[in-house]
Order: sequence, then C-alpha cells, then structure tokens
Amino acid sequence: MTIEQFRVYMKIVIVGGHLAPALAAIDNLPKDTKLLFIGRKYTFEGDKALSLEYREITKRKVPFTNVISGRLQRRLTRHTIPSLIKVPYGFIQSFFILQKFKPDVFLGFGGYLSLPLGLAAFILRIPIVIHEQTLEAGIANKILSFFAKKICISWESSRKFFPKNKTVLIGNPIRKFSLSSRPSPKGAWRNLGDSSTPFHFARNDTPIIYITGGSSGSHFINTLVEGCIKELLEKFVIIHQTGDAQEYRDFDRLNNLRDSLPSKLKARYFLIKFVEPKDVGSCLQKAHLVVSRAGINTITELIFLKKPSLLIPLRYSQNNEQIKNALFLKSLGLGEVLEQGHLSSQKFLQKVIEMVNNINKYKIKDKSNALINKNAAQKIIEVIQYATKSKKN
Repeated sequence: MTIEQFRVYMKIVIVGGHLAPALAAIDNLPKDTKLLFIGRKYTFEGDKALSLEYREITKRKVPFTNVISGRLQRRLTRHTIPSLIKVPYGFIQSFFILQKFKPDVFLGFGGYLSLPLGLAAFILRIPIVIHEQTLEAGIANKILSFFAKKICISWESSRKFFPKNKTVLIGNPIRKFSLSSRPSPKGAWRNLGDSSTPFHFARNDTPIIYITGGSSGSHFINTLVEGCIKELLEKFVIIHQTGDAQEYRDFDRLNNLRDSLPSKLKARYFLIKFVEPKDVGSCLQKAHLVVSRAGINTITELIFLKKPSLLIPLRYSQNNEQIKNALFLKSLGLGEVLEQGHLSSQKFLQKVIEMVNNINKYKIKDKSNALINKNAAQKIIEVIQYATKSKKN
C-alpha cells in the first residue's frame, strides 16, 4: 500500500513524549487521516504554563486530549507523592479514551504518558508502534517493546535494547522546516521581542547567537545569560528563547532587563518565550553558534544542519541521556560541552567568545550525513501500514 492509498478512515492515536518527531510524522500523514493526540496540556507539574505541544497540536486543528497521569520523578519534590498517586487514574483514563476513539493503531514517541496509554492499547488489542529517539532507550519504550508490533529506532546503538525481530532502524524524523535547504527570509525573525519587522542584523558581520532551553525553556541557561547579557550584546546579536515557566518568570525579568539596556544593545537582543516549530529551522540556519540543552531531537537537527554548538546538558536526564547526546555531537567535531555544575556566567561568556573566534574549527565530517535519514517520517508511515495489516490478519 502506498501513502496515497492510505485508508481514508484510518484512525491513529499519537502520544508525543517527544514533540518534534511527532510533528514530523503528523505533517507527513494524509490530510484526511483521523488523529487524536494525547499529551500534556501544561509544561510542568504544578505549573499552569501551556505546553508547546498543546499549542502546536491545537494550531494544526488536531484533537488534543490531556491525560492526568503520574511519572517517576528523578528528584524528590513536593510533587513526587501526588504524581505517583495519579498513576492508576492515568491508566483508567487512558483505557476509556482509547475505547471511545477506537484507533486503528497506537503511535508512541516515548515519555511517561505513553506507558499507561500503551498498556491500555494492548488490552484493547490495538496495534502498537513505538519510536525511540535516543541513542539508547527510554524506560517507557523498553516496557512497551514487549507489547509493540514494531519498534522504530533512530540510531543503531538503540537496537540492543529491543527485541531484534520487531526492531527497524528508520532514523529520527526531522521537521520539514529544518529540512529546507534555504533559511526563511522572514520566518523566525518576525515578531521576536517587540520587533514588528523582519530581522536585519544578518546583513552585517555581527555574529548571531541562538540560545534555547528547548520547548520548555531552561531556568539555568536563562540565569547564565542574564549574568553576562551586556557583554554578549557588545559582541553578538542574541536570539534568546526563554520558555514560560511561571515558577521563575524568566521572560518577564529578562524583558525588563532588556528595556533598561542602551538602545544599541537593546536592538541586538531578540527575546521570546517560544520559537514556533516552523521557525526553528530558520533560527538554526542563520545562527553562527547555537547554545542549547542536549535533547536528542535538537542534536539530530544540529547534526543535519552542521551547526556549531555549545551544549549544556540537563543534569538530571534519564541515564545521563543528555550528557551522552552532547558528547556524541562533540565527537563529530561539531561543538563543545559545558557541564552545569559550578558553571558561571563568566565561564559561559568566555567559552562563547572562544568558540565564535574559532568557528571554523567546528566543521563536521562529511560521513555524518549517513547518520541522518531525511525520509524517517515517511518510514514511520510505512511501519504504521504494516501494523494495521497485521491487525486485519
């Protein structure tokens, strides 16, 4: 069956623990596919900031359902016990959602929500397809691999964690806008900060630094930047994505700081809570240097775009996942890694200046092209087709 012959009445439930590959898959599905996306409406436990996945999925007019379930937290906080109590409720809620929607296939992209939903799908005899983005394997996907029809992996290093007969290497789906060979002439440069016109600094020789903490933002990175923002702006144009965590209110604080800057420096500081997914590719392509956490989807796009990067891995990621991701990118010759512990604004500033002054050092090897499959999203659709055929048989 070709993609053009994909059944009009195909119904797919998607659980997007990792948003970027989920969006890539959605954008490649036939327009008349019936979808239900299940995810987090709010970014953080106990925080009412709307998640990027909620905003992006509803913008695409895909039905979105918020499941209230708990997760195993890596640190003990005031939310730990209440979160664990929610686990049974999440499974019951998942069961009734799937029973009502009656999907032809369950497509999971990892994350804690995929576990109760995947187990409910198995009980309801709904074929399960999972996709693993990381270099190794997440806990939820490890468990669901026993019940899945097919397991899609992004990197050969993940294969050893899953049953061999069900595992297929397809790559990590990249968003269409990142795949574009040309930066958007407007795109992300419009409506950044208080600017109402396209970004103009790309016309001169001032290096552009794109600083991002991922879809949720990073309070630690925001604080680092805050401590040296004037020195950064003396040398660079800064595009800074802060996130919108209400606990810290970093955007509001940094926006006030921006307003207090001299007009020359203020004009170089583009501050935004979220960069729209359709504009991320443009930001990455125009930047001379990217400063980021080290989530695997960001790493994938940085490798594809061959973009010099300074990575600050999240300290408490599962199995030190982000540290491994960052070291992987560094091994390709594309960037440097700073560990969060004891990192100061001045050390951060020095490293940024050093990298920009030696930017030609960070030239990725041509062999890295083989690491990225531009057709990974299409491959997922082919696997979905296989899963639905097996259901009929």
